[in-house]
Amino acid sequence: MTRILESKRKASKSGEDSSLVIFLHGYGADGNDLLGLADPLSEHLPDTVFVAPDAPEKSIANPIGFQWFPIPWIDGSSEEEAEAGMDRAAEDLNAYIDATMEAEGVSDAETVLVGFSQGTMMALHVAPRRPNEIAGIVGFSGRLLRPELLAAEAVTKPPILLIHGDQDEVVPPISMPEAGDALMEAGFQVYGHVMEGTGHSIAPDGLGVALSFIGQQFGLDLG
Repeated sequence: MTRILESKRKASKSGEDSSLVIFLHGYGADGNDLLGLADPLSEHLPDTVFVAPDAPEKSIANPIGFQWFPIPWIDGSSEEEAEAGMDRAAEDLNAYIDATMEAEGVSDAETVLVGFSQGTMMALHVAPRRPNEIAGIVGFSGRLLRPELLAAEAVTKPPILLIHGDQDEVVPPISMPEAGDALMEAGFQVYGHVMEGTGHSIAPDGLGVALSFIGQQFGLDLG
């Protein structure tokens, strides 16, 4: 049985809901952590609804935050617990995506996932295994989990933008080219951007590149 994810929402600026961005937060955070990005993005994406669910579990390391799955080297969980947790979270996220698209009246082709850190790991794992292709994935500061299974398990291949800080002290910057190589080998169209002088966070240049990518996937010319 899937768990219902609590969710935050920012309505479209125009009131014309023609597209959807789903933010997936990192380990120990919550939906509010990324929903603030909707403010600058909505200026250029006026017809887009922005939502940000809380991950399904209370964080072991940060009890006021949430986690998609446990991380052994942070919280002392086992590899088996982490693997099982990710699989269960994938089911929860798929159910959330389906329910949210239905509620907002949009299709997969009008939906973009934007993840940060562990949220990126979830986006890159879940979206390619969905039956219908979403418009795209933006992955900040994350990794590709189970890369060896991707080619065999991918059902759809949405375009992907990977963004990473070159001073990231949490998820090593090498994670971006590693993920990009595995994704391209599996037949995905992948773009990349390095945020110079940036640690485990989202810099203005990275957000600008993400905006251009999202606009392109929604068929907009943002200049």
